[in-house]
Amino acid sequence: MEWIILLGVGLIAAVTGSLVGLGGGIIIVPSLLFLGGTGMVNEVSPQAVVGTSSLILIVTGLSSTLAYMKQKKVDYKLGLILFIGSAPGSVLGAWANKGLNAEQFSLYFGLFMIGMSVVLMFKNRAKPLFGARGIKREFKDNEGLHTYSIEPVTGTAASFIVGFFGGLFGIGGGSLMVPAMIMLFAVPPHVAVATSMLLIFLSACVSSTAHITLGNVNWLYAAALVPGAWFGAKIGAWLNARIASKTVVMLLRLVLILVGVRLIWQGIY
Repeated sequence: MEWIILLGVGLIAAVTGSLVGLGGGIIIVPSLLFLGGTGMVNEVSPQAVVGTSSLILIVTGLSSTLAYMKQKKVDYKLGLILFIGSAPGSVLGAWANKGLNAEQFSLYFGLFMIGMSVVLMFKNRAKPLFGARGIKREFKDNEGLHTYSIEPVTGTAASFIVGFFGGLFGIGGGSLMVPAMIMLFAVPPHVAVATSMLLIFLSACVSSTAHITLGNVNWLYAAALVPGAWFGAKIGAWLNARIASKTVVMLLRLVLILVGVRLIWQGIY
């Protein structure tokens, strides 16, 4: 029964994460914390939850990136520029995670999730801050030709912060990076989502290595989550081309708020 539950968690997390570029860790981490607290699965430490989630993000990121590559939506140059900052940030975040106890982790992660719901609320309304600066890029889809620019210094600094939170909370960082690409550089949403999954894959390779070294991976849970993560990422990328992301993001904001409030309550009381 435990394996079926974990398989479902991996599938749902990967579908949602791949669809909107969040990676899925933002679903896996609170789900494992909740299921462990209720006894539906064996309880593990916050550090093990984060480390296991980081490992699963490699599978989700690789699977969805391969699917988005076939759709020609991945901006490789943008992804590599952002990875320069996210790689050291993810290692620092994984190291900082070991100092958090269960109550602190629940409180901080809950606040982080609510903060991300607010960011997602305004991501489509904000005007790009650096849309006309840096390296010029173009992307053509069924809606027409999109032009945007990459500002390397700003992008690297932003991705370092994203990588830190990704390593700290095991969430991949897409919940920050997708809005950042759209708001800072006017990256088209579909390109932002696809490139975010490439970045999540690369960053997860780095952060999971750190977590494995620290002994923060539950390998049985990882084995149960992997199949759902692989196929769920393919489904999410397929749905991305067919469902309005605005509707998905609206539902995701609600989920983030509800889970965030519960984690804050758990952390305090």
